[in-house]
Amino acid sequence: MQTKLNLKAFALTCGILWAVILFLLTWWLILLEGADAAPTFFMRMYPGYSLSLVGSLIGLVWGFVDGLICGFVFSWLYNKLAKAQ
Repeated sequence: MQTKLNLKAFALTCGILWAVILFLLTWWLILLEGADAAPTFFMRMYPGYSLSLVGSLIGLVWGFVDGLICGFVFSWLYNKLAKAQ
């Protein structure tokens, strides 16, 4: 018996988790290296993101959207592959 993933629940979990991780990572970098640290990969990936208060909030939104989409795609693909077996 195969277990199916709930698409909405898994996508929301991934979105919230990635948003919080990105937000906390931003503040960790601000506290350790300062706001004028070298550009990060996330600055190139998420428009508007920066090592600042506003940038961390923008990163929170981008992280939620990115995590939501990735979580949905992952759970959808998992369910498709689990059904095929």
